[in-house]
Order: sequence, then structure tokens, then C-alpha cells
Amino acid sequence: MYIQAANPNQHSMNTATADSAPTENIRPTGEANAFNRSTLIPVVFILALAIRYISMRRRIHANKAVLKKGTFHKFCLVSKTVLTHNTAIYNFGLPNADDVLGLPIGQHISIKENIDGKDIMRSYTPTSLDSETKGSFELLVKSYPNGNISKFIGNLNIGDEINVCGPAGNYHYEPNCRNKLGMIAGGTGIAPMFQIMKAIYLNPKDTTEVTLLYGNVQEADILLRKELDEMVKMRPDQFKVIYLLDKTDRDDWEGEIGYVTLDLMEKYMPSPKEEGVQMLLCGPPRMVGSAKRNAVTMGYARGKPLSKMEDQVFIF
Repeated sequence: MYIQAANPNQHSMNTATADSAPTENIRPTGEANAFNRSTLIPVVFILALAIRYISMRRRIHANKAVLKKGTFHKFCLVSKTVLTHNTAIYNFGLPNADDVLGLPIGQHISIKENIDGKDIMRSYTPTSLDSETKGSFELLVKSYPNGNISKFIGNLNIGDEINVCGPAGNYHYEPNCRNKLGMIAGGTGIAPMFQIMKAIYLNPKDTTEVTLLYGNVQEADILLRKELDEMVKMRPDQFKVIYLLDKTDRDDWEGEIGYVTLDLMEKYMPSPKEEGVQMLLCGPPRMVGSAKRNAVTMGYARGKPLSKMEDQVFIF
């Protein structure tokens, strides 16, 4: 609390008698300046406190991020949403209801478990964003019969824990850091693409245009289709999604059939000659390798063995 000191002249200036001359109520210039300074000091002090309080609140908010690079944390499975016979979205709880995971857009986490006496670690990209999800995070996981971590996650029961470390990765998306993004994904390789697309979609100030070529074996394998279609429906000029299937029995299938070829990439992906263009790849190794070679043929700059954020072709 700020208490203003008493002004020794205040009583005489404000208690003029009835027969006092009117001019005696006029404050001399020097005293007026002193009075203004005395009233300005507490205002400045209050403003300083307000600024300090806002700064402190921002620091508190920033400290809600749970992940600390290089440190493993245990998170408990709180719910599971089955998408296909071997794929589900797993929701893991954070320590507090207002915590956020603390993962920059485009980066991933590592999950480590001891399986058959060996420490196994795999990387996953959450499909949830810190900006929209507090108290938990979501992972899209396809469980393979002969998998290690994917099989372990697939067998989790509600209440079971996983060991998570992060953030990790060389890609960190910032709003409008690119004019156009061409994305090619296969299967669960949709996870990092979806995370970036959702960040763009939820930010009305982000004008980045996105074209996604998404391949799967059959139509039933398409993941997050409802969410992807919603983005396209709401912003058709900004988002384009092309579904690619190995095969289909439908005569009315409106997507593409086959594999990721040079012709398909030239048909849908942005030209590398345009300013601010980047291609992102994630999926099965054979698909990614083929797409990477095709990108170079199209004129994209050849990427490094370990992708960097500044590369024109980035591989997750």
C-alpha cells in the first residue's frame, strides 16, 4: 500500500476564512508544480507494480510447460479413442489441470521403455497443441504385432504410464514462416503434418497455404479424415488435401490411386521456384525416399542427410 505524505501547506491553502481575499485561494506556480509531482509519484509507482505483476503472471504461465529437455517424465494414460483395428488416439494426463506439455510446433517427443531387457526408444509427434489443450496431450499411434514401443502403447490400460522425454527435433514452425507448404505423408506420418496444419488453421493471422498429399493402403486406413476435411471445407483457398490409395473398389473414388510418383508431385505440390516454399515429408521409408528424389528432380534443393529447418525439403 502506498501512503501519500501530508503536505504542510495543504491546511492553510484549503481553509481560507470567509473574509479572506479571493486571491489567497490561488496556488502559487511553484507550489502547484510540487503538488503535481507529489500526486504523480504514486501513479508511477502503481504503474510499476502493475507492469511487474503482468510480467510475473507471464512467467508463471510460461512455467506451466512440463517438458524439460533431457529429462524423462512419467505420464498416465487417461483415455483411448480407437480409430481403426490397430490405430488409436491415446490421451495422457499431465500433473496439473492447467499444465501444458511445452512442445513447439513441429517438434516431437521420445518414449522409452525397457522391453525384453533392452531399453527401446521411439519418437512420436503429438496431435494436440499447447494452445488448445491443457492438462493432457494426445498421441496418434498405430500398433504393429512385431513392434516395440507401438505394441507397448497398444497394450496399455487406463492408468498405465509411459516415460517421455522432449522436446526434440530440428523443425520449429512459426506463423507465416513459409508462404506455401507442400506436405506428403503416409499412414501415421500424418501426425506432424496435422499438428502444423492445425496450428495454422487455429491462427487467423497465419496465411500459409498448405497442400497435403496423403497416402494409405485403403480408404479405411485414412486417419484424422474428419478433421482434415473440416479444414478444407472452412478454408478451401488455404488448405487442399488429396487422398491417395494403393487400391480401391469404389467406382466413385475422387482421390488418386497408386503411389507417390513424380507426376503426382508435379500435379499437386507447389513449384520450388516460388518464394517461401517448403516441402515436408513423413511416412514409410520407401515412400519418403522416392518423394525426396522426385523433389530434387522437380528443382527443389537437395536436402542434408539430417534435415534442418532451413532446408527446402524437410524429412521428419
